[in-house]
Amino acid sequence: MFECLFFVVSCLGVRCLGSEQERAQRLKARSVTGHPAGPYRAMGATKRLVSSLHPGVDTLDKVFEDASRRFPDRDCLGTREVVMEEDERQSNGKFFKKVRTGRTAQNRRTITHTKHTSLVILGQYRWLSYAETHRAAACFGIGLAALGQRAHNNIAIFCETRAEWVIAAQACFMQNFPLVTLYSTLGGPAITHGLNETEVSHIITSRELLETRLKFILLEVPRLQHIIVVDDTPTEWPGYPRGISVHNMANVQGLRTKPENGKHGHKQPMPSDIAVIMYTSGSTGVPKGVMISHSNIIAGITGMAERIPNLGENDTYIGYLPLAHVLELSAELVCVAHGCRIGYSSPQTLADQSTKIKKGSKGDTSVLQPTLMAAVPEIMDRIYKNVMTKVEEMSSAQRTLFTLAYNYKLEQLSQGRSTPLCDNLVFKKVRSLLGGKTRVLLSGGAPLSAATQRFINVCFCCPVGQGYGLTETCGAGTISEMWDYSTGRVGGPLICSEIKLKDWVEGGYHITDTPTPRGEILIGGPNVTMGYYKNEAKNQDFFVDENGQRWFCTGDIGEVHPDGCLKIIDRKKDLVKLQAGEYVSLGKVEAMLKNCPLIDNICAYANSDEMYVIGFVVPNQKHLLLLAEQYLIRGSWEELCDNAAMEEVVLQVITEAALSAQLERFEIPRKIRLSPDPWTPESGLVTEAFKLKRQQLKSKYQDDIERMYGGK
Repeated sequence: MFECLFFVVSCLGVRCLGSEQERAQRLKARSVTGHPAGPYRAMGATKRLVSSLHPGVDTLDKVFEDASRRFPDRDCLGTREVVMEEDERQSNGKFFKKVRTGRTAQNRRTITHTKHTSLVILGQYRWLSYAETHRAAACFGIGLAALGQRAHNNIAIFCETRAEWVIAAQACFMQNFPLVTLYSTLGGPAITHGLNETEVSHIITSRELLETRLKFILLEVPRLQHIIVVDDTPTEWPGYPRGISVHNMANVQGLRTKPENGKHGHKQPMPSDIAVIMYTSGSTGVPKGVMISHSNIIAGITGMAERIPNLGENDTYIGYLPLAHVLELSAELVCVAHGCRIGYSSPQTLADQSTKIKKGSKGDTSVLQPTLMAAVPEIMDRIYKNVMTKVEEMSSAQRTLFTLAYNYKLEQLSQGRSTPLCDNLVFKKVRSLLGGKTRVLLSGGAPLSAATQRFINVCFCCPVGQGYGLTETCGAGTISEMWDYSTGRVGGPLICSEIKLKDWVEGGYHITDTPTPRGEILIGGPNVTMGYYKNEAKNQDFFVDENGQRWFCTGDIGEVHPDGCLKIIDRKKDLVKLQAGEYVSLGKVEAMLKNCPLIDNICAYANSDEMYVIGFVVPNQKHLLLLAEQYLIRGSWEELCDNAAMEEVVLQVITEAALSAQLERFEIPRKIRLSPDPWTPESGLVTEAFKLKRQQLKSKYQDDIERMYGGK
């Protein structure tokens, strides 16, 4: 029966863009010098790199002004209204608070205690048009000037991703206030470092972050004078240090610059002026502030926009990643420049199954039905594992149908065929997890596993544009073509940038390697930023060539394929030499082992004084419990993760997965520590893009490291 069904469906496949093999042979980029080192440029930018979206639109205030002129009545920024918060007793002893409210989701204060967690029922999105958003930003900029903020003086924003973040940022762009961005999950010392290094006197924040994070470090930031809270809050704020004034955003928007301050008045930015000082969350050391000019960002978003087909005012983007991260900020600016709608969300309310959505009510993707979405691999891996868990729970017939459909569509995609009937019959329910209308999904921040990428392509019926870039390059570098379904690669250079390779002798990578040249990736172009703020020692990673073009040495190792696509294969900082002389790439080990269903997250660790690799593992709860049941190991979740016998069983599974992935014996962890708690940005163990913070993980597991290395 199933074979007959798929014979019929296969007859309805639609030929589209040629087979995978044919598409892989199409040149996406080529070396402009003819040498294997490059520089490699996109085929559409072989004569010169592109640096602007529209003639004359050369600063970010002009980008928004141009959009509000072209799309004045179009929805711009959307926020969901909170209908109800609930307080329910659960089997685990937790309570969920029930409160009727008309506040928006971002204006709601989330109160979380040991035994109290809030669930929410959310309503529809409420929208500001482009014209309304532009007016709100203009008024806020004038109000900030009335509070004494001056052009070219830094101003900080320490706030969650929400519409007010964008309004505040646009206000600063209009008034030429360099915007210092800080992650909402940064710890106190990192926040203090960023505020003091940039010497800010004004900071924009939310009520929750002010009361839970910021107020405890105010005495350590002596230059701070004004705190502007974006929520609808009281105007009186007792108990704050003398000399610090706390303001309501709405009140600031009503202020007007005094005539006597006119000589300090608004000065329109130049393309070379600093737009953003973006503090990276950093996987090592204190955060670094990257100086990004208006022209840098515009070049970056110009390159990104070219890779998204048919981008325009019919698109809806869902914003939930940190706006203090270059991926999210660039993605939203691309959308603004093209008249798209941006609806706001959070990882806790994204889908119907998200942690703060009451069972039976709708998550943000179901209501918004976005057509465009950005995600980091950690989130995509989570979606992949969740859906596959559901598949395992299906009946035998349903599971057989799903598997046949999956393999059939995979084959059709490789031949360049679409499968509309199969999509509607089998994958419609999976696709609805992201709202049902997603047509482009952009992945960045870290390499995406081949299994996850294939899964998204097949089950969500949309291409995944895997990209590569850094804060230092405005997030721009490469993005794969939407019709290129090959895995493990990050595409060719964007039209705003070019890449070249440099030998890394210590790691054994050379531009003369065959069949593909390999080496450290260097990115050049108008999107390469101005360097690190007050950090000359680190600026050695930037250089200017004989043609006056800026370059950044990424520290990542790549290889360039014959069609001009780049593949990331290693990282200089992740290379450790074991005592016997073998080199181990920790990132490579982690990437291979994260494909194992038993592993939600893993950090490989090696000491150069030792003979072997060890690892810290966050296990998948469902798979670990099944394994414990199989081996008759009993206990609570925490007790299982602390159980030496459980560690041995998991290590055996990991070893088998590593051998299947063709890791060398010396690369496979010999001992592991199971972690009962996931690693989140809030815990300080991963960055906002879910990259491992190796130093912090080492500190957390120091006792375990000594145990696994025999007490040394």
